[in-house]
Amino acid sequence: MFKHLHFTLFLLAINTLAITSVHADTRPVDQELRLLLSEAINSSESFDDRFHAEVWLLDMSNRLLRYIKDEETRLYMLKHIHLEASRAQLQPELVLALIEVESHFDSYAISKSGAQGMMQIMPFWLDEIGRPDDNLIEIKTNLRMGCTILKYYMDMEKNDLHKALARYNGSRGSKVYSNKVLLALQDHWYQS
Repeated sequence: MFKHLHFTLFLLAINTLAITSVHADTRPVDQELRLLLSEAINSSESFDDRFHAEVWLLDMSNRLLRYIKDEETRLYMLKHIHLEASRAQLQPELVLALIEVESHFDSYAISKSGAQGMMQIMPFWLDEIGRPDDNLIEIKTNLRMGCTILKYYMDMEKNDLHKALARYNGSRGSKVYSNKVLLALQDHWYQS
C-alpha cells in the first residue's frame, strides 16, 4: 500500500513538473474561467434537506460499490460530488458519469498528458488561479475545480452536452468522449 502510494506520488511530482512547464507556456488561459475557479475554491453549499440526502446517498452508494468497496470512502466522495455539482449548478449524476469515464473514481489517476485526480484536471490551473500548493489528488479540490470547469463549458456551449463535454476533454469536433459520458450517465447514474 505505502510503496504504491509513494511510487504514485513520485510519478505525480515528475509529471507535474514536466507537464506544467510544457502547458503553462503554450496553452492560452481564459481569464473568466480563471476567476470562476478562484471563486469556487472559496465557496460551498450542501443538500437542501436530509431526506433527499439520505435517499440520494444510499442509491448512489449502491451504484458506486463496484468502483469503491469502502463505504466510508464512497459516502465521502458522494457527499463532495453532490456538493460541488450542486454548487456549480450541474447534475450530480452527470459529474458521476464524467468521473467514471475520466478515472473510474481513482483519485490518484494521472493521465498521459498529466491531468490529475478523479476529474482529470491539468496542473497548470493551480498556478493560474494563484494556488500552486493545492493538491489536485485531494478529492475536494479536484471536484471543485472540475465542476467549475465543466459548468463554464456548459454555459459557453449553451448547455449543449456534446460540445461542453468535448471542450472539457479537449476533443472538440468529436462526439466519441461525450457519447461515452452520456452512455455512462444513462446506464449507471441516471435516476428515473
